[in-house]
Amino acid sequence: MGGSIQTFLLTLSALFSIVNPIGAALIFSQITADRSHDERRQLARTIAMYSTLVMLGALWGGAYVLSFFGISLSALRIAGGFIIAASAWRLLQSPEQQEERKQQQASEAEGIDAVAFFPLTMPFTTGPGTISVAIAIGSSLPVGQPSFLPFVLGASAAAIVLAVIIWVAYSSADRIVAFLGHARARVLSRLMAFLLLCVGTQITLNGIADFVHTL
Repeated sequence: MGGSIQTFLLTLSALFSIVNPIGAALIFSQITADRSHDERRQLARTIAMYSTLVMLGALWGGAYVLSFFGISLSALRIAGGFIIAASAWRLLQSPEQQEERKQQQASEAEGIDAVAFFPLTMPFTTGPGTISVAIAIGSSLPVGQPSFLPFVLGASAAAIVLAVIIWVAYSSADRIVAFLGHARARVLSRLMAFLLLCVGTQITLNGIADFVHTL
């Protein structure tokens, strides 16, 4: 039991620091500003479900999938870091450009399922950073040892709990914005977008450094 709790706390803290659901909720409210409250709640629920599948899949099958396709963690980090940085850069554009883009999105009226997985789950919520951390944790699975089952239970529970936190944070994005006020929320969302740009850049640099180190 103690092993499960220790693995749970380690996995939850590692994944939580990468996902940052509270900061992501502010950006989520900006990205989905053209949608109704009910649509946002439905999106939050769907994203949480997809996030659970992504994190569990990365924990217990990610390393095997990458190996099967001959993809290294370095390549995953470089490609994913570029995607995150590009998304963050778009969020940092001027408000006028953002409003114009939102109006275009509203006219196109994309369905919930069309955007819930890409880009709102991947790479926005559980991107390459989350996947890399999950794969690294899963790769230390003590196969054939007594701690095998506690490790699996603890790490899986952490992924599920984090998905619930994502659901609550995204569902409450409107309330968070209302509490902060639109002006403060916009400033914070810009700040979070800049931090997201830095995270994407750092993930890319880590991938390049890992690749160079293997040469």
